[in-house]
Amino acid sequence: MSRNLNALLVLPGLSALVPLPATAATLDERIEQWVAPLAGFVERLILFPLPIPGSEAHMPFVVLWLVIAAVFFTGYFRFINVRGLAHGFRLIRGDYNDPRAAGEVTHFQALATALSGTVGLGNIAGVAIAVSVGGPGAVVWMMLAGFLGMSSKFVECTLGVKYRSVNADGSISGGPMWYLSRGLADRGPALARLGKICAVVFALFCVGGSFGGANMFQSNQSFQQVLSVTGGADSWFAGRGWLFGLILAALVGLVIIGGIRSIARVTSKVVPIMGAIYILAGLVIIAVHIDQVPAAFALMFSSALGVSSVAGGALGVLAIGFQRAAFSSEAGIGSAAIAHSAVQTREPVSEGVVALYEPFVDTIIVCTITALVIIISGVYVDGGGMSGVELTSEAFGTVIGWFPYVLALAVILFAYSTMLAWSYYGLKCWTFLFGETSAAAYTYKILFLLFVVLGASMQLGAVIGFSDAMILAMAFPNLLGIYFLLPTVRRELDRYWAKVRGGTLPTWRENLARQRR
Repeated sequence: MSRNLNALLVLPGLSALVPLPATAATLDERIEQWVAPLAGFVERLILFPLPIPGSEAHMPFVVLWLVIAAVFFTGYFRFINVRGLAHGFRLIRGDYNDPRAAGEVTHFQALATALSGTVGLGNIAGVAIAVSVGGPGAVVWMMLAGFLGMSSKFVECTLGVKYRSVNADGSISGGPMWYLSRGLADRGPALARLGKICAVVFALFCVGGSFGGANMFQSNQSFQQVLSVTGGADSWFAGRGWLFGLILAALVGLVIIGGIRSIARVTSKVVPIMGAIYILAGLVIIAVHIDQVPAAFALMFSSALGVSSVAGGALGVLAIGFQRAAFSSEAGIGSAAIAHSAVQTREPVSEGVVALYEPFVDTIIVCTITALVIIISGVYVDGGGMSGVELTSEAFGTVIGWFPYVLALAVILFAYSTMLAWSYYGLKCWTFLFGETSAAAYTYKILFLLFVVLGASMQLGAVIGFSDAMILAMAFPNLLGIYFLLPTVRRELDRYWAKVRGGTLPTWRENLARQRR
């Protein structure tokens, strides 16, 4: 199994993880041959591996960079990921909504948009990849990384609101591009130049990530699931990934033309529906195998601690779990701050507290349900070489034959909402680089839709490597700048928490009364 771990973490062998049917159409093969070498080069350049002492495994430096930051933020803000949850829930349900504040969406809509970008195939396919390669123990490290990542989300989303830009038409532009350039400029001339460089580098990586993991990976795994439930190699869709991609691109295009308000309206409806479908289906399977749940948790923790560990020992399992969690929750990446910055609020910390729920729902709840289904079904042991969404689908099908069709619907909804959210992230970075013009916006949207088609036409190996590389690389400029801005966040948090404790934070009723005066 250690050879398979190296296939995941030592990048050139990654495509061997998920073999796909060898019946690709000529057009699909040509697309794969053209794009795969470029994806491999980018992957090797960004995800350079560090050897893990006492193990044959390797961990990409960027994953270590994310974990160290999450641990530091958790301690620096005195476990805000625990003490902020209750207040965050009240914000999400609208107790402190302020319709007069600058912004375009409510706390709930901002969270739904951001969740639509993270609760997706990273939870369905990513967990399956982690379990099939690293064993059940990888899930424990995914959960721990998600818990720590809640603090990272708090920091970056607080900064996203504090340094956002309100455009002339009332629309919002925010995210790491703005808090890196503006925030570091406030710290003095020496850091101003660093801030500009970090902002540009982040924007470039975000545009690349919006084309990769947030686009190609989503359309790729959606197509594989549709292919699986319609007959596999004998399906009418076999070899017609490009056609599926065209249909999906048309559906995405219908929404992203309307901007963040249109995206928020759709995701605030789609996210609860798709989450309910997937979680309910998973809970049904867990209920059928309820007697196996204690043994499944015992297996997860024993494997995580190396008692029955695979893939090069406990450290190797940790490396896999942390890498998949980083791709799943995107905590520390900075992407979610772009969506959260559009919220209607006068208090930056309020949205940082709301953002705590992203990794909590995404990595701790949804990933755990997925992992339990895969483990108690046993398909990860004799999956016949399956991985990604195919393995999850097989696990769902062990209880009721038609469950893979339910999963297929959930996969498509997950992928669709993720692409909607990331089209906005990428667009904001694109216009940061090239200007807030209609020409720049439509150029990006056309390119985004083109990559939907490319992703459905490629093999998972090339797609997942490029996905990880571009999205995880965003963490380098983002976290580097955040370290310099931590004192600013702490001051904002202390001021805001004093209002909460003192009862001086206006409720929605008080804000509504002021609006009517």
